[in-house]
Amino acid sequence: MKRLLYAVVIFISISASSFSQEAVAKKGPPAGNAAVGDYYGADVSKTSEAKAISVEALEGKLKQDKKAENVIVKGEVTDVCPKKGCWVTLKTDDGSSFFVKMKDYGFFVPTALKGKNVILEGVAEKEITSVEELKHYAKDAKKPQSEIDAITLPKEEIRFLAKGIKVVN
Repeated sequence: MKRLLYAVVIFISISASSFSQEAVAKKGPPAGNAAVGDYYGADVSKTSEAKAISVEALEGKLKQDKKAENVIVKGEVTDVCPKKGCWVTLKTDDGSSFFVKMKDYGFFVPTALKGKNVILEGVAEKEITSVEELKHYAKDAKKPQSEIDAITLPKEEIRFLAKGIKVVN
């Protein structure tokens, strides 16, 4: 009887330890200064750099077509997700910004990228972003609650899915 009791206790101990979860530390954005020449995700070649269009040209292109595949855009980063570096915004010519996510959530960028000029390679399209999603991104960006609460309408904007981002002059 004692052997059976010991066997049950050992079985429960082993089962409990095998199903226990390891504590996972929340990671922030990658460290780094985002120096000229640094890239995140796929490297953007010199040939692609030469083909980069301005944000204004992208906006014009998206007025004709709702989607632009394999487009290369040069612009200034206005904001970076402070939680993980999982999204950035680029300044448009009218002073607003457009949203950039990383393809397949496959890479992140340092917060030091803010204010730097970059070249993005990927897919751009005009989309309507829901109020819930806009509030989520505002919360990620640590905006004040009053600003988050002020978001009441969806927004049509350029959304960019980047496969590579490179820091340039």
